Amino acid sequence: MPELPEVEVVRRGLERWAGGRGIADVEVRHPRAVRRHGAGAADFAARLRGRRFGAPRRRGKYLWLPVSSGPASGEPEPEGVSVLAHLGMSGQLLVQPATAPDEKHLRIRIVFDDPDRGELRFVDQRTFGGLSLHPDAAGGLPDVIAHIARDPLDPDFDDDAFHTALRRRRTTIKRALLDQSLVSGVGNIYADEALWRAKLHYDRPTATLTRPRTAELLGHVRDVMHAALTAGGTSFDSLYVNVNGESGYFDRSLDAYGREDEPCRRCATPLRRRPWMNRSSYFCPRCQTPPRVRAPRPRPAARTG
Repeated sequence: MPELPEVEVVRRGLERWAGGRGIADVEVRHPRAVRRHGAGAADFAARLRGRRFGAPRRRGKYLWLPVSSGPASGEPEPEGVSVLAHLGMSGQLLVQPATAPDEKHLRIRIVFDDPDRGELRFVDQRTFGGLSLHPDAAGGLPDVIAHIARDPLDPDFDDDAFHTALRRRRTTIKRALLDQSLVSGVGNIYADEALWRAKLHYDRPTATLTRPRTAELLGHVRDVMHAALTAGGTSFDSLYVNVNGESGYFDRSLDAYGREDEPCRRCATPLRRRPWMNRSSYFCPRCQTPPRVRAPRPRPAARTG
C-alpha cells in the first residue's frame, strides 16, 4: 500500500494537472470503485458534474480533492465537500489525454471541461481502492479521517506530544510508528528504514525511549521520507505510479526493507526478515539488537507453620 512519499508524489501531480479544473462529466465503470460512497455511483457522478476541484490535500497516506461549485453547476454544493481517494493496494490516479486508450482496469473517468488538457482516470487492478464524496470536518479534513494524526512532514506535528504518547503506550516502537492515531503516513517500508537508521529493533518497548532517542528517530523518519520523495517514491512493481504513469525508484536506495540475507551497509552482517503482524520486518541483528527479555521474579515461598 502506498505510504506518505508515494501519496505526496501523486498529490503534487494532481495539484499541477487537476487542481482548479472544472468537471464536465463523470463515468463510474465499476461499482466497487465507489462502494464507500453510500448513495451509489449515480449520485457520486451527479454531485461532481459541473463542479470544480480545489487544491489537492494530504494527511499521511490519505489524499483528497476539495470540491466547489463550478460555472456549469445547477445548484450550489454545500461548503466543505471533498473527494477522498483510497488508493488501496493498486489504485492509480492518472491524468491521460482524452484520446488515450482505456486502461484494462479503468474504474472511474472524470472528464474536465477543458478536454484538451486530458482527463482524470482512477485505475485499480485489485479493486481495493476507490473514490468517495464526504463533508469536511474541522481543519478541512473529510469527516471519515478526522481522527487521523498529523504526519512527521506536517509543520504542525508536535514532537514533544508524540514522545509523551510513546512513553504512555504499553507497546513496541514499530507498532507505534504504524498507529495512525499517533503518527500518520508511516507504513511497513519506511518504518523498517527509519528503525535501521536509528539502530532500533522493531520490538523495542516505547516506554524505554528517552526524549533525545525519540527526536533522533523522528529525524530519521523525516530524512528517509524526504529521500523517497526526491526519488518519486518506492515502486516494487507497476501498481504504484505517479499521475503520468511513471514509477518511483527509491527501492534502489533501501537499506533494510526487502534485503533479507544481504549485507548490512554499516557492519556487513546479513540482514534478517521476521514475520510480524501479517507483514515482515527487516533488520540487522547486530546493529539493531533485540530487547532483553527479563525473567519473571520468583515469588517468595509461602510461610508455613
